[in-house]
Amino acid sequence: MSRLFGSVRSRATLGATLVVAVALVAAGTALLLSLRANLTGEAGTRAERSAQAVASELAARTPLGKLSGLDAEDTPVQIVDEDGVLLAASEDLERISGTGTSEVTPAPTRSDEDGRDDRDGPDHRDDDRDDRGDRDDDESLEPGEIAQGASYTNGTATVDGDTEDYRFAAVEVETPDRGRLTVHAGAPLAAEHSAVGTALTAMLIGFPLLLGVVAGVTWLVTGRALRPVEGIRREMAAITASEDLRRRVPEPATHDEVARLARTTNATLAALETSVERQRRFVADASHELRSPIASLRTQLEVAAAHPELLDLDGAVEDTVRLQNLAADLLLLARLDAGERPAGTRVDLAALAREEAAERRRVTVEAEPVEVSGSRGQLGRVLANLLDNAERHARERITVTVRREGGEAVVGVADDGEGVAEADRERIFERFVRLDAARSRDDGGAGLGLAIARDVAVRHGGTLTAGAAPAGGALFELRLPLAGSDRGTARP
Repeated sequence: MSRLFGSVRSRATLGATLVVAVALVAAGTALLLSLRANLTGEAGTRAERSAQAVASELAARTPLGKLSGLDAEDTPVQIVDEDGVLLAASEDLERISGTGTSEVTPAPTRSDEDGRDDRDGPDHRDDDRDDRGDRDDDESLEPGEIAQGASYTNGTATVDGDTEDYRFAAVEVETPDRGRLTVHAGAPLAAEHSAVGTALTAMLIGFPLLLGVVAGVTWLVTGRALRPVEGIRREMAAITASEDLRRRVPEPATHDEVARLARTTNATLAALETSVERQRRFVADASHELRSPIASLRTQLEVAAAHPELLDLDGAVEDTVRLQNLAADLLLLARLDAGERPAGTRVDLAALAREEAAERRRVTVEAEPVEVSGSRGQLGRVLANLLDNAERHARERITVTVRREGGEAVVGVADDGEGVAEADRERIFERFVRLDAARSRDDGGAGLGLAIARDVAVRHGGTLTAGAAPAGGALFELRLPLAGSDRGTARP
Protein backbone atom coordinates (compact mmCIF):
# COMPACT_ATOMS: atom_id res chain seq x y z
CA MET A 1 0.00 0.00 0.00
CA SER A 2 2.82 2.40 0.84
CA ARG A 3 4.44 1.70 -2.53
CA LEU A 4 1.10 2.02 -4.34
CA PHE A 5 0.57 5.53 -2.96
CA GLY A 6 4.23 6.43 -2.67
CA SER A 7 4.14 9.07 -5.41
CA VAL A 8 2.73 12.56 -5.29
CA ARG A 9 0.69 11.78 -8.40
CA SER A 10 -1.11 8.81 -6.84
CA ARG A 11 -1.68 10.60 -3.53
CA ALA A 12 -3.07 13.66 -5.31
CA THR A 13 -5.39 11.47 -7.37
CA LEU A 14 -6.58 9.58 -4.30
CA GLY A 15 -7.07 12.78 -2.32
CA ALA A 16 -9.02 14.51 -5.09
CA THR A 17 -11.20 11.43 -5.63
CA LEU A 18 -11.96 11.11 -1.91
CA VAL A 19 -12.83 14.80 -1.62
CA VAL A 20 -15.16 14.62 -4.63
CA ALA A 21 -16.68 11.37 -3.30
CA VAL A 22 -17.44 12.94 0.07
CA ALA A 23 -18.89 16.02 -1.64
CA LEU A 24 -21.04 13.89 -3.95
CA VAL A 25 -22.34 11.73 -1.10
CA ALA A 26 -23.17 14.81 0.95
CA ALA A 27 -24.81 16.57 -2.00
CA GLY A 28 -26.67 13.42 -3.04
CA THR A 29 -27.97 12.82 0.47
CA ALA A 30 -29.11 16.41 0.75
CA LEU A 31 -30.79 16.17 -2.68
CA LEU A 32 -32.61 12.94 -1.80
CA LEU A 33 -33.77 14.30 1.54
CA SER A 34 -34.93 17.54 -0.08
CA LEU A 35 -36.71 15.69 -2.90
CA ARG A 36 -38.39 13.35 -0.45
CA ALA A 37 -39.45 16.20 1.81
CA ASN A 38 -40.88 18.20 -1.11
CA LEU A 39 -42.81 15.27 -2.55
CA THR A 40 -44.05 14.25 0.88
CA GLY A 41 -45.12 17.82 1.47
CA GLU A 42 -47.02 17.85 -1.81
CA ALA A 43 -48.74 14.59 -0.90
CA GLY A 44 -49.64 16.07 2.47
CA THR A 45 -51.10 19.13 0.74
CA ARG A 46 -53.24 16.93 -1.50
CA ALA A 47 -54.41 14.91 1.48
CA GLU A 48 -55.25 18.09 3.39
CA ARG A 49 -57.29 19.43 0.48
CA SER A 50 -59.25 16.18 0.35
CA ALA A 51 -59.84 16.25 4.09
CA GLN A 52 -60.87 19.92 3.94
CA ALA A 53 -63.38 19.12 1.16
CA VAL A 54 -64.98 16.35 3.21
CA ALA A 55 -64.98 18.56 6.32
CA SER A 56 -66.71 21.32 4.36
CA GLU A 57 -69.48 18.91 3.38
CA LEU A 58 -69.85 17.79 6.99
CA ALA A 59 -70.03 21.39 8.15
CA ALA A 60 -72.85 21.91 5.62
CA ARG A 61 -74.88 19.04 7.22
CA THR A 62 -74.28 16.68 4.29
CA PRO A 63 -75.37 13.17 5.30
CA LEU A 64 -72.59 10.62 5.64
CA GLY A 65 -73.97 8.51 2.88
CA LYS A 66 -73.87 11.37 0.39
CA LEU A 67 -70.30 12.61 0.97
CA SER A 68 -68.53 12.88 -2.38
CA GLY A 69 -65.07 12.43 -0.88
CA LEU A 70 -65.86 8.82 0.03
CA ASP A 71 -66.03 7.82 -3.64
CA ALA A 72 -62.43 8.79 -4.61
CA GLU A 73 -60.38 5.74 -5.60
CA ASP A 74 -56.88 7.06 -4.77
CA THR A 75 -57.81 9.00 -1.61
CA PRO A 76 -58.82 6.78 1.33
CA VAL A 77 -60.98 8.70 3.82
CA GLN A 78 -62.05 7.98 7.39
CA ILE A 79 -64.45 10.00 9.55
CA VAL A 80 -64.30 9.41 13.30
CA ASP A 81 -66.01 11.12 16.19
CA GLU A 82 -64.49 12.44 19.39
CA ASP A 83 -64.49 8.96 20.93
CA GLY A 84 -62.54 7.52 18.00
CA VAL A 85 -65.53 5.62 16.65
CA LEU A 86 -65.47 5.25 12.88
CA LEU A 87 -68.55 6.86 11.36
CA ALA A 88 -67.73 6.55 7.66
CA ALA A 89 -64.94 5.35 5.35
CA SER A 90 -64.16 5.06 1.65
CA GLU A 91 -66.13 2.35 -0.08
CA ASP A 92 -63.18 0.29 -1.38
CA LEU A 93 -61.02 0.69 1.75
CA GLU A 94 -59.97 -2.75 2.99
CA ARG A 95 -57.14 -2.05 5.42
CA ILE A 96 -55.50 1.10 6.86
CA SER A 97 -52.80 2.07 9.36
CA GLY A 98 -51.32 5.34 10.54
CA THR A 99 -54.58 7.13 11.24
CA GLY A 100 -56.67 7.50 14.38
CA THR A 101 -58.24 4.03 13.94
CA SER A 102 -57.52 0.95 11.90
CA GLU A 103 -61.24 0.22 11.46
CA VAL A 104 -62.54 0.29 7.91
CA THR A 105 -66.18 -0.64 8.60
CA PRO A 106 -68.32 2.10 10.19
CA ALA A 107 -70.25 1.32 13.38
CA PRO A 108 -73.93 0.36 12.73
CA THR A 109 -76.37 3.29 13.18
CA ARG A 110 -80.06 3.97 12.66
CA SER A 111 -80.53 6.55 9.97
CA ASP A 112 -83.69 8.41 9.01
CA GLU A 113 -84.75 8.95 5.45
CA ASP A 114 -82.61 12.13 5.34
CA GLY A 115 -79.58 10.07 6.12
CA ARG A 116 -79.03 11.64 9.54
CA ASP A 117 -77.76 9.57 12.44
CA ASP A 118 -80.56 9.02 15.04
CA ARG A 119 -77.97 7.88 17.57
CA ASP A 120 -77.31 11.46 18.46
CA GLY A 121 -80.73 12.88 19.28
CA PRO A 122 -81.25 16.47 20.41
CA ASP A 123 -80.92 15.64 24.08
CA HIS A 124 -77.78 13.58 23.43
CA ARG A 125 -76.16 16.34 21.36
CA ASP A 126 -76.93 18.85 24.09
CA ASP A 127 -75.24 16.56 26.59
CA ASP A 128 -72.23 16.32 24.28
CA ARG A 129 -72.02 20.07 24.01
CA ASP A 130 -72.30 20.39 27.76
CA ASP A 131 -69.52 17.83 28.18
CA ARG A 132 -67.31 19.72 25.69
CA GLY A 133 -67.94 22.90 27.54
CA ASP A 134 -66.51 21.35 30.67
CA ARG A 135 -63.30 20.30 28.82
CA ASP A 136 -60.26 22.43 28.14
CA ASP A 137 -60.12 21.88 24.34
CA ASP A 138 -57.03 22.73 22.39
CA GLU A 139 -59.12 24.70 19.88
CA SER A 140 -62.68 25.99 20.41
CA LEU A 141 -64.79 25.73 17.24
CA GLU A 142 -68.24 27.04 16.51
CA PRO A 143 -70.79 24.72 14.87
CA GLY A 144 -70.06 24.53 11.16
CA GLU A 145 -66.46 25.74 11.63
CA ILE A 146 -63.40 23.84 10.35
CA ALA A 147 -60.11 23.84 12.28
CA GLN A 148 -57.22 25.70 10.74
CA GLY A 149 -54.33 23.50 9.69
CA ALA A 150 -54.00 19.76 9.89
CA SER A 151 -51.86 17.08 11.47
CA TYR A 152 -49.93 14.65 9.30
CA THR A 153 -48.94 11.02 9.61
CA ASN A 154 -47.55 8.33 7.33
CA GLY A 155 -49.14 4.94 6.96
CA THR A 156 -50.44 2.32 4.56
CA ALA A 157 -53.82 1.56 3.10
CA THR A 158 -55.29 -1.23 0.96
CA VAL A 159 -57.84 0.07 -1.52
CA ASP A 160 -59.56 -2.36 -3.83
CA GLY A 161 -56.78 -4.91 -3.27
CA ASP A 162 -53.86 -2.54 -3.87
CA THR A 163 -51.65 -1.73 -0.86
CA GLU A 164 -49.62 1.49 -0.97
CA ASP A 165 -47.97 3.97 1.33
CA TYR A 166 -49.94 7.14 2.04
CA ARG A 167 -49.54 10.55 3.58
CA PHE A 168 -52.55 11.18 5.84
CA ALA A 169 -53.90 14.55 6.89
CA ALA A 170 -56.31 14.89 9.84
CA VAL A 171 -58.71 17.87 9.88
CA GLU A 172 -61.20 18.59 12.65
CA VAL A 173 -64.66 20.04 12.03
CA GLU A 174 -67.40 21.11 14.43
CA THR A 175 -70.66 19.86 12.89
CA PRO A 176 -74.05 21.27 13.92
CA ASP A 177 -75.63 17.81 14.32
CA ARG A 178 -72.83 15.35 15.18
CA GLY A 179 -70.41 17.36 17.30
CA ARG A 180 -66.70 17.45 16.61
CA LEU A 181 -65.52 15.02 13.96
CA THR A 182 -62.10 14.27 12.56
CA VAL A 183 -61.58 13.61 8.88
CA HIS A 184 -58.57 11.49 7.87
CA ALA A 185 -57.69 11.66 4.18
CA GLY A 186 -54.69 10.18 2.45
CA ALA A 187 -52.66 10.87 -0.67
CA PRO A 188 -50.46 8.13 -2.20
CA LEU A 189 -46.68 8.36 -1.84
CA ALA A 190 -46.02 6.29 -4.95
CA ALA A 191 -44.72 9.32 -6.85
CA GLU A 192 -42.37 10.18 -3.98
CA HIS A 193 -41.04 6.62 -3.81
CA SER A 194 -40.63 6.49 -7.57
CA ALA A 195 -38.82 9.82 -7.80
CA VAL A 196 -36.54 9.06 -4.88
CA GLY A 197 -35.82 5.59 -6.25
CA THR A 198 -35.04 6.94 -9.70
CA ALA A 199 -32.76 9.64 -8.28
CA LEU A 200 -30.99 7.09 -6.05
CA THR A 201 -30.48 4.71 -9.00
CA ALA A 202 -29.09 7.54 -11.11
CA MET A 203 -26.70 8.49 -8.31
CA LEU A 204 -25.54 4.91 -7.77
CA ILE A 205 -24.77 4.65 -11.48
CA GLY A 206 -23.55 8.19 -12.11
CA PHE A 207 -21.41 8.77 -9.03
CA PRO A 208 -18.92 5.93 -9.72
CA LEU A 209 -18.63 7.08 -13.34
CA LEU A 210 -18.07 10.67 -12.22
CA LEU A 211 -15.48 9.57 -9.67
CA GLY A 212 -13.73 7.60 -12.38
CA VAL A 213 -13.63 10.68 -14.59
CA VAL A 214 -12.32 12.79 -11.68
CA ALA A 215 -9.62 10.23 -10.89
CA GLY A 216 -8.57 9.98 -14.55
CA VAL A 217 -8.47 13.74 -15.11
CA THR A 218 -6.59 14.29 -11.84
CA TRP A 219 -4.08 11.59 -12.78
CA LEU A 220 -3.46 13.15 -16.20
CA VAL A 221 -3.32 16.75 -14.95
CA THR A 222 -1.06 15.86 -12.02
CA GLY A 223 1.23 13.90 -14.30
CA ARG A 224 1.46 16.81 -16.71
CA ALA A 225 2.12 19.24 -13.85
CA LEU A 226 4.82 17.01 -12.35
CA ARG A 227 6.52 16.25 -15.67
CA PRO A 228 8.92 19.23 -15.30
CA VAL A 229 9.73 18.08 -11.76
CA GLU A 230 10.70 14.67 -13.10
CA GLY A 231 12.86 16.40 -15.72
CA ILE A 232 14.57 18.39 -12.97
CA ARG A 233 15.13 15.20 -10.97
CA ARG A 234 16.65 13.32 -13.92
CA GLU A 235 18.95 16.21 -14.76
CA MET A 236 20.05 16.53 -11.13
CA ALA A 237 20.78 12.81 -11.05
CA ALA A 238 22.82 13.16 -14.25
CA ILE A 239 24.71 16.14 -12.83
CA THR A 240 25.48 14.19 -9.67
CA ALA A 241 26.70 11.20 -11.65
CA SER A 242 28.83 13.25 -14.05
CA GLU A 243 30.05 15.80 -11.44
CA ASP A 244 29.69 18.44 -14.18
CA LEU A 245 28.42 21.51 -12.37
CA ARG A 246 28.24 23.49 -15.60
CA ARG A 247 25.02 21.69 -16.55
CA ARG A 248 21.65 23.18 -15.62
CA VAL A 249 18.17 21.75 -15.12
CA PRO A 250 15.44 22.61 -17.67
CA GLU A 251 13.29 25.61 -16.78
CA PRO A 252 9.61 25.41 -17.84
CA ALA A 253 8.25 28.37 -19.78
CA THR A 254 5.70 29.08 -17.04
CA HIS A 255 5.47 31.27 -13.99
CA ASP A 256 4.36 28.68 -11.45
CA GLU A 257 6.05 27.02 -8.47
CA VAL A 258 7.80 24.42 -10.63
CA ALA A 259 9.41 27.13 -12.76
CA ARG A 260 10.56 28.95 -9.63
CA LEU A 261 11.95 25.66 -8.30
CA ALA A 262 13.92 25.16 -11.52
CA ARG A 263 15.30 28.70 -11.40
CA THR A 264 16.26 28.32 -7.74
CA THR A 265 17.92 24.97 -8.50
CA ASN A 266 19.95 26.53 -11.32
CA ALA A 267 20.94 29.41 -9.07
CA THR A 268 22.08 26.88 -6.46
CA LEU A 269 24.06 24.98 -9.08
CA ALA A 270 25.67 28.22 -10.23
CA ALA A 271 26.63 29.12 -6.67
CA LEU A 272 27.94 25.60 -6.12
CA GLU A 273 29.95 25.77 -9.33
CA THR A 274 31.43 29.10 -8.28
CA SER A 275 32.26 27.75 -4.85
CA VAL A 276 33.89 24.60 -6.23
CA GLU A 277 35.84 26.60 -8.82
CA ARG A 278 36.94 29.02 -6.12
CA GLN A 279 38.04 26.10 -3.97
CA ARG A 280 39.99 24.61 -6.86
CA ARG A 281 41.73 27.91 -7.53
CA PHE A 282 42.41 28.26 -3.83
CA VAL A 283 44.05 24.82 -3.67
CA ALA A 284 46.08 25.51 -6.82
CA ASP A 285 47.20 28.94 -5.61
CA ALA A 286 47.98 27.60 -2.14
CA SER A 287 50.09 24.83 -3.65
CA HIS A 288 51.90 27.36 -5.81
CA GLU A 289 52.54 29.71 -2.89
CA LEU A 290 53.77 26.92 -0.66
CA ARG A 291 56.09 25.56 -3.30
CA SER A 292 58.41 28.61 -3.33
CA PRO A 293 59.30 28.85 0.41
CA ILE A 294 59.56 25.09 0.70
CA ALA A 295 61.84 24.84 -2.34
CA SER A 296 63.96 27.76 -1.09
CA LEU A 297 64.24 26.28 2.39
CA ARG A 298 65.14 22.87 0.98
CA THR A 299 67.81 24.36 -1.28
CA GLN A 300 69.40 26.22 1.62
CA LEU A 301 69.40 23.10 3.78
CA GLU A 302 70.91 20.95 1.01
CA VAL A 303 73.67 23.56 0.41
CA ALA A 304 74.31 23.76 4.15
CA ALA A 305 74.55 19.99 4.34
CA ALA A 306 77.20 19.94 1.60
CA HIS A 307 78.95 23.19 2.53
CA PRO A 308 78.20 24.26 6.12
CA GLU A 309 80.17 27.47 5.65
CA LEU A 310 77.66 28.62 3.00
CA LEU A 311 74.59 28.28 5.27
CA ASP A 312 72.34 31.38 5.04
CA LEU A 313 70.74 31.11 8.46
CA ASP A 314 68.87 34.41 8.20
CA GLY A 315 67.34 33.40 4.87
CA ALA A 316 66.33 29.99 6.22
CA VAL A 317 64.63 31.59 9.22
CA GLU A 318 62.88 34.11 6.95
CA ASP A 319 61.59 31.35 4.67
CA THR A 320 60.41 29.37 7.69
CA VAL A 321 58.54 32.37 9.13
CA ARG A 322 56.98 33.09 5.77
CA LEU A 323 55.92 29.45 5.46
CA GLN A 324 54.48 29.55 8.98
CA ASN A 325 52.48 32.74 8.25
CA LEU A 326 51.18 31.33 4.99
CA ALA A 327 50.06 28.14 6.71
CA ALA A 328 48.30 30.20 9.39
CA ASP A 329 46.53 32.27 6.72
CA LEU A 330 45.40 29.18 4.84
CA LEU A 331 44.14 27.59 8.07
CA LEU A 332 42.15 30.72 8.94
CA LEU A 333 40.61 30.87 5.46
CA ALA A 334 39.66 27.19 5.72
CA ARG A 335 37.92 27.85 9.04
CA LEU A 336 36.08 30.85 7.59
CA ASP A 337 34.99 28.85 4.54
CA ALA A 338 33.72 26.12 6.86
CA GLY A 339 31.35 28.65 8.45
CA GLU A 340 33.14 29.30 11.72
CA ARG A 341 31.18 31.87 13.73
CA PRO A 342 32.98 34.49 15.82
CA ALA A 343 32.58 34.58 19.56
CA GLY A 344 29.98 37.07 20.79
CA THR A 345 32.22 38.99 23.18
CA ARG A 346 32.40 42.79 23.40
CA VAL A 347 35.46 44.30 21.75
CA ASP A 348 36.57 47.95 22.11
CA LEU A 349 37.79 48.88 18.64
CA ALA A 350 39.55 52.01 19.86
CA ALA A 351 41.67 50.04 22.34
CA LEU A 352 42.28 47.33 19.75
CA ALA A 353 43.43 49.90 17.16
CA ARG A 354 45.88 51.50 19.63
CA GLU A 355 47.20 48.07 20.55
CA GLU A 356 47.88 47.10 16.93
CA ALA A 357 49.47 50.49 16.13
CA ALA A 358 51.69 50.58 19.24
CA GLU A 359 54.68 48.80 17.67
CA ARG A 360 54.41 50.43 14.25
CA ARG A 361 56.01 53.63 13.11
CA ARG A 362 54.26 56.35 11.11
CA VAL A 363 50.84 55.29 12.46
CA THR A 364 48.55 57.87 14.05
CA VAL A 365 45.35 56.78 15.87
CA GLU A 366 42.32 59.03 16.25
CA ALA A 367 39.68 56.96 18.05
CA GLU A 368 36.65 57.25 20.27
CA PRO A 369 35.46 54.30 22.42
CA VAL A 370 33.24 52.07 20.28
CA GLU A 371 32.23 48.51 21.17
CA VAL A 372 31.22 45.71 18.81
CA SER A 373 30.43 42.03 19.32
CA GLY A 374 32.74 39.42 17.89
CA SER A 375 36.13 37.74 18.13
CA ARG A 376 38.89 39.97 19.44
CA GLY A 377 41.53 37.82 17.79
CA GLN A 378 39.91 37.90 14.35
CA LEU A 379 39.18 41.64 14.49
CA GLY A 380 42.77 42.23 15.57
CA ARG A 381 43.87 40.21 12.56
CA VAL A 382 41.79 42.50 10.30
CA LEU A 383 43.47 45.63 11.69
CA ALA A 384 46.90 44.03 11.48
CA ASN A 385 46.39 43.05 7.83
CA LEU A 386 45.14 46.54 6.94
CA LEU A 387 48.12 48.16 8.69
CA ASP A 388 50.55 45.75 6.99
CA ASN A 389 49.09 46.66 3.62
CA ALA A 390 49.27 50.39 4.43
CA GLU A 391 52.92 50.13 5.56
CA ARG A 392 53.89 48.53 2.25
CA HIS A 393 52.40 51.44 0.26
CA ALA A 394 52.59 54.53 2.53
CA ARG A 395 55.25 57.18 1.94
CA GLU A 396 55.34 58.88 5.31
CA ARG A 397 52.12 58.61 7.32
CA ILE A 398 49.30 56.16 8.17
CA THR A 399 46.14 57.30 9.93
CA VAL A 400 43.72 55.04 11.81
CA THR A 401 40.32 56.49 12.80
CA VAL A 402 37.60 54.86 14.90
CA ARG A 403 34.20 56.52 15.13
CA ARG A 404 30.52 55.85 15.61
CA GLU A 405 28.23 56.49 12.65
CA GLY A 406 24.54 55.75 13.23
CA GLY A 407 24.25 52.14 14.35
CA GLU A 408 27.68 51.21 13.03
CA ALA A 409 31.26 51.37 14.15
CA VAL A 410 33.56 52.66 11.39
CA VAL A 411 37.30 51.97 11.34
CA GLY A 412 39.31 53.78 8.66
CA VAL A 413 42.92 52.99 7.69
CA ALA A 414 44.36 55.62 5.31
CA ASP A 415 47.85 56.02 3.84
CA ASP A 416 49.53 58.64 1.69
CA GLY A 417 50.74 56.24 -0.99
CA GLU A 418 49.71 55.89 -4.60
CA GLY A 419 46.26 54.55 -3.75
CA VAL A 420 44.22 51.88 -5.52
CA ALA A 421 42.78 52.36 -8.97
CA GLU A 422 38.98 52.37 -9.03
CA ALA A 423 38.90 49.36 -11.35
CA ASP A 424 40.92 47.31 -8.85
CA ARG A 425 39.09 48.24 -5.63
CA GLU A 426 37.14 44.98 -5.61
CA ARG A 427 39.72 42.72 -7.20
CA ILE A 428 42.26 43.35 -4.43
CA PHE A 429 40.01 41.44 -2.02
CA GLU A 430 40.30 38.26 -4.06
CA ARG A 431 42.64 35.58 -2.80
CA PHE A 432 46.24 35.47 -4.04
CA VAL A 433 45.83 38.75 -5.96
CA ARG A 434 48.85 41.09 -6.27
CA LEU A 435 48.31 44.30 -8.19
CA ASP A 436 52.05 44.93 -8.66
CA ALA A 437 53.28 42.04 -10.79
CA ALA A 438 56.91 43.23 -10.48
CA ARG A 439 56.77 43.18 -6.69
CA SER A 440 58.62 40.28 -5.15
CA ARG A 441 56.78 37.66 -3.13
CA ASP A 442 58.87 38.49 -0.11
CA ASP A 443 57.82 42.14 -0.18
CA GLY A 444 54.27 41.70 -1.37
CA GLY A 445 53.20 38.68 0.62
CA ALA A 446 50.95 35.92 -0.65
CA GLY A 447 47.96 38.14 -1.50
CA LEU A 448 45.76 36.76 1.30
CA GLY A 449 45.75 39.61 3.84
CA LEU A 450 42.91 41.69 2.35
CA ALA A 451 40.91 38.57 1.43
CA ILE A 452 41.10 37.38 5.03
CA ALA A 453 40.16 40.84 6.32
CA ARG A 454 37.01 40.99 4.16
CA ASP A 455 35.95 37.44 5.06
CA VAL A 456 36.29 38.24 8.76
CA ALA A 457 34.31 41.45 8.30
CA VAL A 458 31.49 39.61 6.57
CA ARG A 459 31.44 36.93 9.28
CA HIS A 460 30.95 39.71 11.82
CA GLY A 461 27.99 41.14 9.89
CA GLY A 462 29.97 44.06 8.46
CA THR A 463 31.69 45.24 5.30
CA LEU A 464 35.18 46.17 4.18
CA THR A 465 35.65 48.50 1.22
CA ALA A 466 38.52 50.32 -0.48
CA GLY A 467 38.43 53.95 -1.58
CA ALA A 468 40.51 57.10 -1.91
CA ALA A 469 42.05 58.80 1.15
CA PRO A 470 41.97 62.59 1.61
CA ALA A 471 45.78 62.63 1.30
CA GLY A 472 45.60 60.90 -2.05
CA GLY A 473 46.43 57.35 -0.95
CA ALA A 474 44.19 54.36 -0.21
CA LEU A 475 41.43 54.36 2.40
CA PHE A 476 40.07 51.09 3.75
CA GLU A 477 36.84 51.35 5.74
CA LEU A 478 35.67 48.59 8.06
CA ARG A 479 32.02 48.90 9.12
CA LEU A 480 30.62 46.70 11.89
CA PRO A 481 27.29 46.75 13.75
CA LEU A 482 27.51 48.15 17.24
CA ALA A 483 27.25 45.76 20.17
CA GLY A 484 23.61 44.96 20.92
CA SER A 485 22.26 46.14 17.54
CA ASP A 486 19.54 44.22 15.69
CA ARG A 487 21.84 43.25 12.83
CA GLY A 488 23.52 40.55 14.86
CA THR A 489 27.15 39.64 15.02
CA ALA A 490 27.67 37.22 12.18
CA ARG A 491 26.46 36.24 8.77
CA PRO A 492 26.37 32.66 7.56
